[in-house]
Amino acid sequence: MNFSIQETELAGLWLVQPKVFKDDRGFFMEVFNAASFQSLGLQYPFLQDNLSHSTKNTVRGLHYQAEPFAQGKLVTVLQGDVLDVVVDIRKSSPTYGKAASFQLTENNRQMLFIPPGFAHGFSVLSETCLFFYKCTQVYNKASEGGLRWNDPALSIDWLVDQPILSDKDQELPLLADLLSPFE
Repeated sequence: MNFSIQETELAGLWLVQPKVFKDDRGFFMEVFNAASFQSLGLQYPFLQDNLSHSTKNTVRGLHYQAEPFAQGKLVTVLQGDVLDVVVDIRKSSPTYGKAASFQLTENNRQMLFIPPGFAHGFSVLSETCLFFYKCTQVYNKASEGGLRWNDPALSIDWLVDQPILSDKDQELPLLADLLSPFE
């Protein structure tokens, strides 16, 4: 098996560690293998791949898509260092409204599997970052939603002093005002 997974404090959210083969030439690793992921219980079809390039102090998120375009994501950093953040927005979840963060870097090669029902975002801690994610559903603008990155109820420390944000991300609702589409 070329992957191991570790359950996080938020049910359904998995930290994935690929096996990395290193030698004098560099390294090789599988980013995704359907049979391996199925054997680990992560049986989601991936329909779209995304690549984001961002500069230091950029904060992207917290985003989600509602049904019928709700997305699960397998995320990893190809180059750089990010703080990856998720918030459970499944109304019936015992961890509803809880945030968790993980440092994903080009050196630790860890990945995070985020099922539908979580808002997701990241901040860039290195000078630049290439952030890659596989999605279980295609993007649909009418289904997008999000939470405000600096919601005091979430108490997220993004580890950046002067965040660079999109206008859209600065105007997203607070958790208290969210009408979550996830049960």
